[in-house]
Amino acid sequence: QPNAMGRREVGGLANQLAAHMDFATRMQSNWSSAFGQAPNMAQENGLKAIDMFQAVEQGKIKVLWIMSTNPMVSLPDTEQVRRALEKCELVIVSDCKQSTDTTAYADVLLPALPWSEKDGTVTNSERRISRQRGLLPARGEAKADWWAICQVAGAMGYQSAFSYRSVHDIFREHAALSGFENHGKRDLDISLFSNISEQAYQDLLPIQWPVTKESPNGTARMFTDGRFFTADRKANFIPIDVKEPQIAPDEDWPFVLNTGRVRDQWHT
Repeated sequence: QPNAMGRREVGGLANQLAAHMDFATRMQSNWSSAFGQAPNMAQENGLKAIDMFQAVEQGKIKVLWIMSTNPMVSLPDTEQVRRALEKCELVIVSDCKQSTDTTAYADVLLPALPWSEKDGTVTNSERRISRQRGLLPARGEAKADWWAICQVAGAMGYQSAFSYRSVHDIFREHAALSGFENHGKRDLDISLFSNISEQAYQDLLPIQWPVTKESPNGTARMFTDGRFFTADRKANFIPIDVKEPQIAPDEDWPFVLNTGRVRDQWHT
């Protein structure tokens, strides 16, 4: 959760490509495909979490790799999630704890790094990228998620596309993609870092994107020129109609219930 902004920057949602590109804009999906030399890239949105587990139960998804989350606890309708995991032909779970409600259904359980041992960058809600270094070295056989993904991709025959040796390699490629065919079209642009040296990456101080040749020291405030990322470059105000709840409490039914989220439940 502390890196929710960073997760979106790298396409961590079902309806996003990396570098704030999306499937809905066909030109952007083509750019991403061209940059990654990936002619068979998906052309439409993936499934969001609840829809994904429904598809697993229906047999449409046969392999599931779960990282950094615990859906048997954090998703609603636990019984449906349980049925899906029981039916899935191959469930892989990467976790820093051996025994959780989700790892109980794992066919393959991989030891992962907890947050405080991860290495890379995170981005907060004000667009500030911060270099994060592990507080402790990895314990036992625990490995970084990116390393595990590269190992599996290599075993599947994609060594050349997943030949990263470090988080520095990945960051450089991410920065290059952010500037690819951008020309001011997308807000996320850290293309100045596309050739960052390993030492400069290690020494990186917190900085707000965009970070480009025109703004090498970052951008504290955006839109000061009055130009926005809309078709006419003007800010759009969208009016909404407030709707009252369809069912309001009364004397006979005085309670309002929801599924809720408590601190210790969220992603556990």
